[in-house]
Amino acid sequence: MWGDIAIAFLLAFITSFIMVPYTIKLAKKVGAIDMPNDRRVNKKPIPRIGGIAIIIGFLVSSIYLIITMCIEKKINLNDADNYKTKLLGFLLGIIVISIFAYLDDIKDLKPWKKLLVQMGATIIIYLCGIKIDVINEAVLPKWFSFILTVGWIVGITNAINLIDGLDGLSSGISLISSFLLLIIFTTNYSPLVSVILIACLGGAILGFMPFNINPAKTFMGDVGSQFLGFTLAVISILGVAKTVTLFVLVAPVLVLGLPIFDTIFAIFRRIKKGKSFKAVFKPDKGHLHHRLMKQGFTQKQSVAILYAFSTTLGLLAIILIEEGVWKALSFFVVLIAVIAVGFKGIKKYKQDLIQENIKEHLVDKKDIEIENDSEGKN
Repeated sequence: MWGDIAIAFLLAFITSFIMVPYTIKLAKKVGAIDMPNDRRVNKKPIPRIGGIAIIIGFLVSSIYLIITMCIEKKINLNDADNYKTKLLGFLLGIIVISIFAYLDDIKDLKPWKKLLVQMGATIIIYLCGIKIDVINEAVLPKWFSFILTVGWIVGITNAINLIDGLDGLSSGISLISSFLLLIIFTTNYSPLVSVILIACLGGAILGFMPFNINPAKTFMGDVGSQFLGFTLAVISILGVAKTVTLFVLVAPVLVLGLPIFDTIFAIFRRIKKGKSFKAVFKPDKGHLHHRLMKQGFTQKQSVAILYAFSTTLGLLAIILIEEGVWKALSFFVVLIAVIAVGFKGIKKYKQDLIQENIKEHLVDKKDIEIENDSEGKN
């Protein structure tokens, strides 16, 4: 299994890395350029369809591995779980959401149109058998299973999309989530298909990252962020298909906790500010990364803080599954106390640093004035 995981990761990584320069050329050709404005942090135009490289890396690697593993009889797509239909539905869903997200990067589609496409792709997934229908061996009613599945996939798709506001933020959070889900899947006897798929996704994201970290040479765009959210949501369902205890179902929620929290907070914030549900679709500068930068953190520092927070939530999920509730809760309480003390110290350090810079500036200014006076007398 680990040999297949290594192949999946490396093939996706190399393919994605090689394809990024081509996506940059394509972006310039079709006019998919992210222009600076009052909401964005980039100071110059940046190509924004780099996510196509992630999609190609993922598909090339996953299709190759699934075919070779079927030949080697490591997996059986025609078994009782009917993975053949599920994977074909997954592929069709990726094609649908990627095409419309690409058009959105070029033409800026209306938010309600994007939502309809996301729901359409999710319904395809559901009809092909990828669904949340069992919890703790209890079969859920079909109507509840449908709402839960659609809500999860559409919600995560938009959550990853909304958090894509700083260089390397959305791709980094998705990469961390992929690695953590890989650990959870391999230690909880998840289906081999889901393990291979999440390894392919992690490799594809890592191949894109060198071009996306600050200062970014390209952005993933909606075609990348929507694909990542959609794919993470679907693979997380496949990964817990045979391990349907409540703790294991909670794990993907914690792993993706940062974008989920940011999205929920954004929905309530926008409704409160706009006083209507339509306000949910209006962008603002109230996301977590915006708030960190308003506190004085640089773009790199803000991204690092959110990486650390996302990793912590993912590790909490692993502790919850492996060690139980009390260990996870005690870890969380101690961690919150350490973070509170640490954040207070960092804030004081930044204030002292600002004061020192002000004093140095005043001293330099005074020295210049003295020099000017001396030159005037001479």
